[in-house]
Amino acid sequence: MTDQQNTEAAEAQGPQFSLQRIYVRDLSFEAPKSPAIFRQEWTPSVGLDLNTRQKQLEGDFHEVVLTLSVTVKNGEEVAFIAEVQQAGIFLIQGLDEASMSHTLGAFCPNILFPYARETLDSLVTRGSFPALMLAPVNFDALYAQELQRMQQEAAPTVQ
Repeated sequence: MTDQQNTEAAEAQGPQFSLQRIYVRDLSFEAPKSPAIFRQEWTPSVGLDLNTRQKQLEGDFHEVVLTLSVTVKNGEEVAFIAEVQQAGIFLIQGLDEASMSHTLGAFCPNILFPYARETLDSLVTRGSFPALMLAPVNFDALYAQELQRMQQEAAPTVQ
């Protein structure tokens, strides 16, 4: 089969999506006030930053990277900072531009999140801190907010 025949055959089958691989791209943990932090009363406050990025690999393969950065403070002191970049390679074919954008911006991060959450939890407990069970994240809502923000920035300001 030629490349054109392969493309036509894939289009005839309709949209395709498959997860090829999930992996940790980067991982870090820092507990700057150890061991003194362990001798204090534990009243933590948790700050979570999350980010996604994607890039097209060869053909219909895409890498999506979900970054979770957690900063936990005990009072005013930083108890620990933990970060994971959880990545996945996805084969995605036959989607229009809007569907592809939604798949890469919300659906793929939703698949990666449980892996990133478990990795962070394990990392934190190995640092001798209480388990860090992050609540689920609604990536569809975050994606919609980002689209709305981009549309507002692109719209000319009316005076």
